[in-house]
Amino acid sequence: MKKKLVMIGNGMAGVRTIEELLKLQPDGFEITIFGNEPHPNYNRIMLSTVLQGDKSIEDIIMNDWDWYKSNDIQLFAGEEVVEIDKEKKQVISEQGRKVDYDELIIATGSSSFILPVPGSDKKGVVGFRDIHDCEMMIKDSRQYKKAAVIGGGLLGLEAARGLLNLGMEVDVVHLMPHLMERQLDETASGMLKKELENQGMNFLLEKQTAEILGDERVTGLRFTDGTEIQADLVVMAVGIRPNVQLAKDSGIYVNRGIVVNDYMETDVQNIYAVGECAEHREIVYGLVAPLYEQGKVLAANLAGIPTNPYEGTICGTQLKVSGCDLFSAGEIGDDEGTKSIKVHNEFDGIYKKIVIRDNRIAGIVLYGDTKDSNRLFRMLTKREDISGMTSVSILEASGCCGGGEAGDVAAMADDELVCGCNGVTKGTIVEAIRTNELTTVDEVGGCTNAGRSCGRCKSLISDILAYTLGDQYDTTAKKAGICGCTTLSKDEVVAEIREKGLTNVREVMNVLGWSQEEGCSKCRPAINYYLGMVHYDGYKDERDSRLVNEKMHANIQKDGTYSVVPRMYGGVTTAADLKKIAEVAEKYDVPLVKLTGGQRIGLFGVNKEDLPSMWEDLGMPSGYAYGKTLRTVKTCVGEKFCRFGTQDSMGLGIELEKKFERLDTPHKVKMGVSACPRNCAESGIKDIGFVGVDGGWEIYIGGNGGTDLRAADLLDTVKTKEEALEITGAYLQYYRETAAYLERTAPWLERMGLDHVKEVLADENMRKQLNERLDKTLERYNEPWNEAISDRAIKEKYYQVRSVSVE
Repeated sequence: MKKKLVMIGNGMAGVRTIEELLKLQPDGFEITIFGNEPHPNYNRIMLSTVLQGDKSIEDIIMNDWDWYKSNDIQLFAGEEVVEIDKEKKQVISEQGRKVDYDELIIATGSSSFILPVPGSDKKGVVGFRDIHDCEMMIKDSRQYKKAAVIGGGLLGLEAARGLLNLGMEVDVVHLMPHLMERQLDETASGMLKKELENQGMNFLLEKQTAEILGDERVTGLRFTDGTEIQADLVVMAVGIRPNVQLAKDSGIYVNRGIVVNDYMETDVQNIYAVGECAEHREIVYGLVAPLYEQGKVLAANLAGIPTNPYEGTICGTQLKVSGCDLFSAGEIGDDEGTKSIKVHNEFDGIYKKIVIRDNRIAGIVLYGDTKDSNRLFRMLTKREDISGMTSVSILEASGCCGGGEAGDVAAMADDELVCGCNGVTKGTIVEAIRTNELTTVDEVGGCTNAGRSCGRCKSLISDILAYTLGDQYDTTAKKAGICGCTTLSKDEVVAEIREKGLTNVREVMNVLGWSQEEGCSKCRPAINYYLGMVHYDGYKDERDSRLVNEKMHANIQKDGTYSVVPRMYGGVTTAADLKKIAEVAEKYDVPLVKLTGGQRIGLFGVNKEDLPSMWEDLGMPSGYAYGKTLRTVKTCVGEKFCRFGTQDSMGLGIELEKKFERLDTPHKVKMGVSACPRNCAESGIKDIGFVGVDGGWEIYIGGNGGTDLRAADLLDTVKTKEEALEITGAYLQYYRETAAYLERTAPWLERMGLDHVKEVLADENMRKQLNERLDKTLERYNEPWNEAISDRAIKEKYYQVRSVSVE
């Protein structure tokens, strides 16, 4: 009989515990997880990159929905546990759900500490702890322009950088006389402050907030010295508070955090705590590395495997604040018992301080150059005697293999930490590379977890790959394996499908020796796509191998509901269709009806079971707002209505959308058609853009209007719509056949080279062949909602719609 394991909390520490447990005892537990956020497990460390616009929420998901499903884990996302019944060994959620447990893990994490000052409950006052906080800041930045961040630590500075990226003016308010005083000494802090001021931040140091001004919404801050500033948004980043109320209410011993022993056990039998909510030896840790160490110990304890106790962690903090590299560990101040080695190169922006006590390194502060941080941190944690070393040999490694990256790696001891977040050493990585024939950084991460958290060690992992593989690395390093289940690249998988005549996903994985029998959520959709691309004249799509949105033919929203976005060819609609959409929105009580950026109308907040009947009532084709396919063709009104228009942009846009709709592509594709160079349809930043000029059309390719903004390149100028359609078809098919799954056209074009693509498409015979394969591919597609409406099995399997017989 499997034991029933329940975990309260779906964050990084808790889920890492489950990952470790699955390795040790994959079939030992029936696992249920409650998470109060409506998301799968995500990388909280990378929230700042979402706020700063460098990554999307999807990019920071660590374990997607399919991971829970493939490991038979029941996840109740967006559902909070409100009671633990220790006598019945049962947890009760806010929805009244009762789940029994044999073993219970509390991994509730922490919350932003909100200063208890008057006005802290006003609108526009937020913490910076989760995806919701990010979304609130991004939303407010569109309407308001003046922000104040309270807190000059790491979190506050990351929030400030993100708000600057969002176009806001930012004041950073800090109680202490210098920034990041827990990690940096006064010199390093001053260098950081100067750099951040150059980036646009304004600092108000030694300021204590007395009151948050405003009526319903914040309008400013008043400080204890009587001065005031204006602010439309206030971000509290002054620390975290362990989430312990549930444990406290349940009679579990709580101090600052939930008190645990060296095996992460609370004072109640069969109840454990891990992560930021746990207090071990009077310490509550806020960094991910010690929390992952706790998770390993707890997993072994649950699996009944003897393990060393968790005895605490000396934390080294590797940081990157707004492009500034920092490292800090141990003591940062000086006293009578210490001596320091200091290097202050103001010209190059480099500062190094090594604090020495009793001939051993006691503290490290590095600013601007952190390449020696792992080596120095090892010397600190191992308490190495440095009495025979010079200051130069302490500060810099002696590259025993000729210097440079290879020399630095060769000089590293096998037990030297490479990934501090996940506790992965050089020796572990080298062994994994050799044993599992790993050739890429992602493969190393999939096998060892190195680089999966903050990602700052990825360049060092790449150096270790080069050091370990030697001459082979030049060829293998560029090979992008499609996932950790295989060492094969996209090109190799496609070649094997063609050569061996493989026809379905399971066959590909079996024949090509996948390490995981069922594959994973990354490779299954990729294989499905490659099979459809190779067998273009009759492949039967495997719906269960699709990503969740494509499997459901609807975009899942953060609360578990879905969006419905009907197709509007070229952004053109009719009064009849508008009326139909309005009637459906009323009938199904749709919470949000919104115009999208792709010139369509989206219905948001739709229940899963209502999707088939809603589409039946609409009687309109799917807009594929969820798909790796042609999303939209945005158009201006063109020569028919605009006095500047030179061409029929709406006509071409509608033809393009009708011809290429439903076409599977490696990633989403967006087009724009502008009737003149004024570019009202934003054709210059689309995957494919068309600009009307006197006598024809300019065709642009490889644009991207997202976080990685890229202007499109001119591919060709044609005279007729027919020529435009022909070149577009050939271009799309060449992209389909040569791009990796989930590779957008912008990076694909940079990888292939514009001149190369032009050369391919200049060949009339090649264009003809590409279009023939494309047309054959288009023949196999059906309107997905017509199929769902008429197929009872689909409705029951995917939408839980049961047919009721009437006698």
